[in-house]
Amino acid sequence: MHKPYLIDIGPDLTDEERLVWKSSADFCGATLQPVIAEHYEAGRFPRHLIPELARMGFLGTPLQGWGCAGLNPVAYGLTQLELEKVDSGLRSFCSVQTALVMWPIATYGSKEQQDRWLPLLCRGEAVGCFGLTEPGSGSDPGSMRTTAVQQPGGDYVLTGEKMWITNSPIADVAVVWAKVAGEGGTIRGFLVERGMPGFSTPEIHGKLSLRASLTGAIVLEDVRVPASNMLPGATGLKGPLGCLTQARYGIGWGAVGAAMSVYERALEYTRDRRQFGKPLAAFQLTQHKLVEIHNAIGKSLLLSLHLGRQKQAGRLTPVQVSLMKRDNVAMALEAARSARSMLGGNGIMGEFHVMRHLCNLETVTTYEGTHEIHTLAIGRAITGEDAFS
Repeated sequence: MHKPYLIDIGPDLTDEERLVWKSSADFCGATLQPVIAEHYEAGRFPRHLIPELARMGFLGTPLQGWGCAGLNPVAYGLTQLELEKVDSGLRSFCSVQTALVMWPIATYGSKEQQDRWLPLLCRGEAVGCFGLTEPGSGSDPGSMRTTAVQQPGGDYVLTGEKMWITNSPIADVAVVWAKVAGEGGTIRGFLVERGMPGFSTPEIHGKLSLRASLTGAIVLEDVRVPASNMLPGATGLKGPLGCLTQARYGIGWGAVGAAMSVYERALEYTRDRRQFGKPLAAFQLTQHKLVEIHNAIGKSLLLSLHLGRQKQAGRLTPVQVSLMKRDNVAMALEAARSARSMLGGNGIMGEFHVMRHLCNLETVTTYEGTHEIHTLAIGRAITGEDAFS
């Protein structure tokens, strides 16, 4: 009997979670999947779909209030799984808007900031981005060089540059992290708005990965930002790192979706393609590859569900999220490489959707904390020894 998945988490989900999963899968399959290959090949983000993503509740999904869906962590994770089952770039757009822009405003922002921005961001009427990484500061955000100097009267002048910023070319607001001069270099977050003099967001061209996602820089040339645009509840690196923990949780679920996509393509292909008088799926080496991917997906899905329940109970730790992001993305990347080999030459063709996932995952394994950095974070947690330097 043909059973594509032997591990089924469906019975462990609530009725609402199952409904969210099905509705997300139906929408992504009917609306996003048919157009993604065209946009990826053209290096173009499907901006016209933002209202549809908002209508589905994919923006600000886990937040309560401001028109957001208010889903629990598992239901939210399942939406990320289905988005990345289509493309990592689509999940990245929703993940940045939700976890790196709306979450810090909801968590660290003033009531005025929340009431102004969160409804707009939830409806997709405004787009946000997150400015932490710099040209010379990636895995070591504490070494950032962007500065904020307070002026007489209270305003701040921001100077610096951020790099590899998802959504920045179309962002209406950027959550920018900077060291405040005169406060011992304390890191604070600022809401920098499109139209402020000196604020620009040039797009990065030439990417061979995440081509359906907009990526750019943030350039701050003496940008004057009102003191009311500072996030009052975030002081120090704990602020931006808290945002990254939220984003990495969604990435952990999303990577499982990418793995499921390439596995299902490989399974269908090898069952249909015949060589030497029988389907490729009838060969032992092919079955070995399929079993390895299948089993790895099952374990990653169970890990995601378990940690989702931990998050729901308020017990999820940042290092557990590191484990989830590191292992699930590594699993998905290996799955994509193996699936590509099973499709032979067809594996590099856009119409089969495997090589696109493989290229995307090469970026996902690097952003939001590299595989190596998460390894060191886990190593520090289990040994008590810091090996970062």
